[in-house]
Amino acid sequence: MDIPNIMRAMVLEAQRQPLHEMQVPVPQPGPAQVLIRVSACAVCRTDLHIVDGELIEPKLPLIPGHQIVGTVVKTGDRVNQFRIGDRVGVPWLGYTDGTCPYCLKGQENLCDHPLFTGYTLDGGYAEYAAAWSQYCFSLPESFRDVEAAPLLCAGLIGYRTYRLAGEHVERLGIYGFGAAAHIIAQVAVHRGQRVYAFTSPGDAPAQDLARRLGAVWAGDSTQMPPDKLDAALIFAPVGPLIVSALRATVKGGVVVAGAEDEVGA
Repeated sequence: MDIPNIMRAMVLEAQRQPLHEMQVPVPQPGPAQVLIRVSACAVCRTDLHIVDGELIEPKLPLIPGHQIVGTVVKTGDRVNQFRIGDRVGVPWLGYTDGTCPYCLKGQENLCDHPLFTGYTLDGGYAEYAAAWSQYCFSLPESFRDVEAAPLLCAGLIGYRTYRLAGEHVERLGIYGFGAAAHIIAQVAVHRGQRVYAFTSPGDAPAQDLARRLGAVWAGDSTQMPPDKLDAALIFAPVGPLIVSALRATVKGGVVVAGAEDEVGA
């Protein structure tokens, strides 16, 4: 495949300013990186926080986007797990130092010196993107590009939180019915669990969506569910919901505070 020298990209030159379509050089992958021809890149709330200046000190100028799906078109000399033509996904966490106490314990998401795709590394709002190969995922052919992209952020956050709820959960509460929640609700329903969805007071569209996805009950986060929960997942960044979720769970139940935005998660 012939790789051009110049590509189109949507570039953030200053926070609180619109992105601009620009012609920029195609990135050259380092020894441990791959160059990806981008097929799809989903939009995350974190992207908006970066553009709006709510997350400070991004790389500028910056190509945002951290839910990247594409095809490997070039590999660095030290890349062994991917070959040209492989379909891969690139998530938010783009690099860790591998030496800090958290990395050594397998908690790379808490690394002391991380780099983030579309924030401190150029991301996927472009025709090509370079990424560290050890932070890319092989993607099954069962997912189309546009279906796989959201799984690289909301899907990962949701599943990590869901897994921490543990085993033997029959009644699962989900507080904050956004991107991560609506994905993991489907997983829980598929596994035969009863899902109880809690939304912002009066958010009828979110409650209707929860019911369509299989929730047995949907209501305001200020309400108590009709049944006590075995576990509750919190995706909304609202502190008092922890207390509400504790009241709604059985003795010995689990409450997990997840995160829709990735920084510090």
